[in-house]
Amino acid sequence: MALSQSKSTKMGKSRLFRIFMIVGAVFMILLIIIYWDDVGASNFYLHTTISGPQPSCLSPQSRRDPEKKVEEDKEGSFLTDIDAFVNQFLEGTADPTEQVRGEPPPGDPHNQSSEKSEEKFVPRREWKIHLTPIGPEKKQRQESRKQLIQDVCGNKSYFDFPGKNRTFDDIPNKELDHLIVDDRHGIIYCYVPKVACTNWKRIMIVLSESLLLDGVPYQDPLDVPQELIHNSSLHFTFNKFWKRYGKFSRHLMKIKLKKYTKFLFVRDPFVRLISAYRNKFEQENEDFYKRFAVVMLRKYSNYTDPPASVVDAFAAGIRPSFSNFVQYLLDPNTEKEMPFNEHWRQMYRLCHPCQINYDFVGKLETLDEDAEHLLRILRVDNVVEFPQSHHNQTVSSWEQDWFANLPLESRKELYRLYEADFKLFGYSKPDKLVHE
Repeated sequence: MALSQSKSTKMGKSRLFRIFMIVGAVFMILLIIIYWDDVGASNFYLHTTISGPQPSCLSPQSRRDPEKKVEEDKEGSFLTDIDAFVNQFLEGTADPTEQVRGEPPPGDPHNQSSEKSEEKFVPRREWKIHLTPIGPEKKQRQESRKQLIQDVCGNKSYFDFPGKNRTFDDIPNKELDHLIVDDRHGIIYCYVPKVACTNWKRIMIVLSESLLLDGVPYQDPLDVPQELIHNSSLHFTFNKFWKRYGKFSRHLMKIKLKKYTKFLFVRDPFVRLISAYRNKFEQENEDFYKRFAVVMLRKYSNYTDPPASVVDAFAAGIRPSFSNFVQYLLDPNTEKEMPFNEHWRQMYRLCHPCQINYDFVGKLETLDEDAEHLLRILRVDNVVEFPQSHHNQTVSSWEQDWFANLPLESRKELYRLYEADFKLFGYSKPDKLVHE
């Protein structure tokens, strides 16, 4: 009898222990879910603090009384542990096809061993102290540019264009490939080709420390090798989120879009087209020759059998004219075969300003001032300086010469094709070009 009661007691304790274990597990799961739901509106930042470098010195908050700071650290330790757990859970294991930290492919002279990486210590630089505030005219310039975008996007009865009224969730993942994320400083940069994007990509590589030399990140943007600047493995873009975060990707994008500083640089749409043509078709570029120039020559220049290589074509004086380029852009069959290349795709289609509320809108026409202003806002102007601009830039005064030989109807049609960019980013309609 006593033996039976003892067995019953043990079984009761065992059952009670299992119940406690199940309740505890459910409680932990609920805690994580509650924390996850709250995180989008509170202080969840992957990898970094927001909008500032990570200095080695103590921040003003950490200069408080040491004993008080210890007490606060103890109070926050539980949330810190949870935060670390959620971060590790979300990031998981990096996809084996991606380069870790954006290092060059194996065999590249810039690719170094992980042991060297761990041995090196890179000192942090302090935030720069500015004695004068940012000028009111610069602030007003930014407010005006952002307000114009809001007005164009928000007024449904004013000028409609494809994609204007869709939501961020409606944007296909493949169309988010121009949004570069720097988690270390809380920055998102939407790059627009032919709008100083090479130099801004250099800046992003330095800030994100995605490229190492002898285990040390590059500190001077101009030291980044030219052939690696546009290497996609060095830039963590929104379209890569799905591979890393799976079903959490869109939620994480929205968190970052809300918390990070987002910027883009734009340019007069017609001047950008001239720049794209000069860069891709007036210089020997084998890739663009085979993918685009050959098509233009066959369709619009009556070359039934263009030279096989760009070298042979240039030697024979054969290349598509600017008029051929415009014909290609206006041909309705062009985008039926494939979307516009990024170098001449409309800027709003690359950066989605009606779905993303940008914090800073720079322009190539005011590049030096805007770059200085932006780096100061980001509080990284002690870490990097924007490289000097090239003096051989395509300028708006060239428009009249380049478009003079185009038929008036082609000029009007081209304006309609890029009208959204003109209106969104505050560029005047080129009346001299689209009217007799």
